[in-house]
Amino acid sequence: MRHTVLVGTIALALAATPAFAKHQKKSTHKAMSDEAFVKDVAAGGMAEVELGKLAQDKGSSEQVKTFGKRMVDDHSKANEELQTLAKNKNISLPTDLPSKEKALRDRLSKLSGDAFDRAYMNAMLTDHRKVAAAFKRESTAGKDPDVKSFAAKTLPTIEDHLKLAEQTHKAVGTTGTKSGKKPIGR
Repeated sequence: MRHTVLVGTIALALAATPAFAKHQKKSTHKAMSDEAFVKDVAAGGMAEVELGKLAQDKGSSEQVKTFGKRMVDDHSKANEELQTLAKNKNISLPTDLPSKEKALRDRLSKLSGDAFDRAYMNAMLTDHRKVAAAFKRESTAGKDPDVKSFAAKTLPTIEDHLKLAEQTHKAVGTTGTKSGKKPIGR
């Protein structure tokens, strides 16, 4: 029973994450193809850049703004590398955000202050947990050696993003309760 609940919880968490949900819904038991991985990473990378820019503009916490800048910088670089890889593999990448990422961007753009910080960091934490797992899978189980190598090379950065998301998530009080404490110096 506990195993069934855990599997159900994981399946719900994976389905709710925007960057990779499209291909994961098809089969949670079958590994994602290398081409699907590349396309999903491209869509997720575009979303990270757009949302990172939004965080720099709308974030109230310096930690959220700094996290957003890091997302823009790192994902822009990874997106360029991915475009080269996709071109060499004749993989057509998406040119626009998928609907779930657009909906998240639109929802976040309507928020401000602490509400923006909490919602953005909740999304980033959830997304980076999923992304880290997908990159780990691809780096070990990918069939295409170039895609597998890209995943392995990028994984440490994604894991750093996850650690930073966890720290920032905790710092902005995203546990569902709002503390009245303000950071020192504000």
